[in-house]
Amino acid sequence: MKIQNKKIAKHKSSVAWLQRQAADPYVARAHHDGYRARAAYKLIEINEKYKFLKNGQTVVDLGAAPGSWSQFIARTFPQTKIFAMDLLEITPINNVEFYQGDFTTDVALQWLEEKLKLDDNANGVVDVVVSDMAPNTVGHQKTDHLRQMVLLEYAFDFACRALKPGGTFVAKSFTGGTTNELLKQIKEKFESVHHVKPAASRKDSVEMFIVGLGFKNNV
Repeated sequence: MKIQNKKIAKHKSSVAWLQRQAADPYVARAHHDGYRARAAYKLIEINEKYKFLKNGQTVVDLGAAPGSWSQFIARTFPQTKIFAMDLLEITPINNVEFYQGDFTTDVALQWLEEKLKLDDNANGVVDVVVSDMAPNTVGHQKTDHLRQMVLLEYAFDFACRALKPGGTFVAKSFTGGTTNELLKQIKEKFESVHHVKPAASRKDSVEMFIVGLGFKNNV
């Protein structure tokens, strides 16, 4: 692949990224299937294995931009209600209510709670919580891992408040897994917990996904 833009061509990292994109079969597949990003196939693969998404559910999509996970769910399960959130704006998707903001802030959480009619005394109202949230990495493995664990904890805490009994939690982690204490807490709250690295994740990526099935809200 020849880089035509001279400014981009000066930066080896930009060139390498463009070349990798051009050679990536999932990028071509996403373009062919009309998905906004190759990331759609990560959720597709996880769902094909565990079959937790169904029509008529309520789903929360955290770290949604550019929207390929919500796009897949809305397209495949048109009767499902989807509430999505990200720091970055996304182009609107039919049947998806989107909030642009920081999930870790009170104002963003309040938006979700109001949309879901969720309060501290209510039973769970959400069938599935998916989170592809990731921090801006700095290239220092321990620092990046700790930042990812913070986001995972936020997502897990919300899932514990929002999920119906039997609900599903899917969240991005990094290689090395969770801290022992956090993993213990997740295992206590779900019937089964799995660590998955989808084929659609790049081989050199440190990402993996935790899949919690069968939420137990009485624990």
